Amino acid sequence: MILSVVGYGDPVLRKVGENITQDYPELKELVNNMYETMYSASGVGLAAPQVGLPIRLFVIDAAPFAELDGNTEEEAAFLKTLKKTFINAKILKEEGEEWVFNEGCLSIPDIHEGVKRKERITIEYYDENFVKHEEVFDGLAARVIQHEYDHIEGVLFTDKLSTLKKKLISKKLNNILEGKIFTDYKMKFAQKKGR
Repeated sequence: MILSVVGYGDPVLRKVGENITQDYPELKELVNNMYETMYSASGVGLAAPQVGLPIRLFVIDAAPFAELDGNTEEEAAFLKTLKKTFINAKILKEEGEEWVFNEGCLSIPDIHEGVKRKERITIEYYDENFVKHEEVFDGLAARVIQHEYDHIEGVLFTDKLSTLKKKLISKKLNNILEGKIFTDYKMKFAQKKGR
């Protein structure tokens, strides 16, 4: 089932997500719905707060990034198969140089800005079967995960922009807040009834 994506300004996007247990109600169905919602909106990641749930859960599928220019063959092959569910994730380490990449967000449509992030992360998480993992990711894989991880920490990519950039996009953010935006996926806005 395709869920509505919560728009910028909704308080749920500012909550730090709570850990869940494997008996969380209809967890498998929720994970499947999140993938379906992400694909229908042409996203590469989706976090539970973006569908209105303040829990520590996000899904990613980095396959669209495999086609980007500048990827090595090895990186492209890895990204093509990088589809994962992260439950109760905790980033243990962020390392390496900071680098800038143009990021967007399904909750903040039509805004794309360069965001600085560290190039490598070590993350601990449970998969959808509640098997615990500790893995290292770098490059675009790390970035996709860091972006979604921010969501379960109540952080948006726009928070990482300079004061000037924030000022430049303030009108666009206000339009999202008020639901004065068109997307080809279902959205629910903070100051407007969902459509």
